[in-house]
Amino acid sequence: MLDRKEGQGVKKKKKWIWIISGVVLILLIINFAAAIFFYNLAIERNVKDFLNDNDDLEVEAETLDILLEGDWRDWSDEQPFETWHQTSYDNLDLQGYYLEAEQPTNKVVIFAHGYLGRGKDMALYGQHYYEDLGYNIFTADMRGHGESEGDYIGFGWHDRLDLLDWIDKVMERVGDDAEIVLHGVSMGGSSVLMASGEELPPNVKAVVADASYTDVNELFSYQIDRMFHLPSFPFIPSTSLVTQLRAGYGLKEASALDQVAKAEVPILYIHGKEDVFVPTEMTEELYENTKSEKELLLVDEASHGESYVKDEELYKETLDDFLERFVREAE
Repeated sequence: MLDRKEGQGVKKKKKWIWIISGVVLILLIINFAAAIFFYNLAIERNVKDFLNDNDDLEVEAETLDILLEGDWRDWSDEQPFETWHQTSYDNLDLQGYYLEAEQPTNKVVIFAHGYLGRGKDMALYGQHYYEDLGYNIFTADMRGHGESEGDYIGFGWHDRLDLLDWIDKVMERVGDDAEIVLHGVSMGGSSVLMASGEELPPNVKAVVADASYTDVNELFSYQIDRMFHLPSFPFIPSTSLVTQLRAGYGLKEASALDQVAKAEVPILYIHGKEDVFVPTEMTEELYENTKSEKELLLVDEASHGESYVKDEELYKETLDDFLERFVREAE
């Protein structure tokens, strides 16, 4: 039989257990709600207002004019792109666009656009491939973007498998001697890097990755600190769990860093030195961990995805020299 003092002690312990349990439950609810918020914010297919007035994405007015209203857009609108369709491994209808070169060639560039972009945005780079290098061009709306189906953004992980399917389709059109370059920017850059670690056909001769991130987990951890001043734990692991449940991939597994360590294809890395949206250090880390032949170009005064506009001559010269080493015209 407990005396009064002991009984009061037991009641006090129970009270604290209930208080602690209540606090833990509240924290779990907050964490779960935050994870859903971050999933909806970044991964679910919807309007991304959080990118408006984002200081990390600020570029000079002159650069913005070129990106939004440059002559390359008129050039793209005037080209007779063929519309292609592809059914993904998970039964999504994906839409792509193919432009045959003016002169017969086996050289093809397959583009991958950035976050919230569209396939034809890559005409900024495609005009050079088409007019100066004589390439066939293929570019697609990635899953969750443009005219392609998908209710989530893959951040490159599932997109790498879509790229493999597009490679096969391009080879069906161009032929078994096709010489293919994968060229991506931002999310597209990480997508082609993630594809580089897969079992690619020997037709893929080179990869060009501009403004790429190491992996989605690190990117989200970086952004949650900059945008919300929050620690990555517990919010990023919880967001990863929600992403796994809703989109079928975890943030850590979506790793370009792991993939380039397995890559056998030559990779050209490009990044702006003033990029704070996807920090330049991420490309430097990717470069250091790449086992295949590699080259690195860091562009002065360029912010995120701005390297081509900031120093077009250097970009083209570096790109052309790199491609000349690895891509050959069929004789």
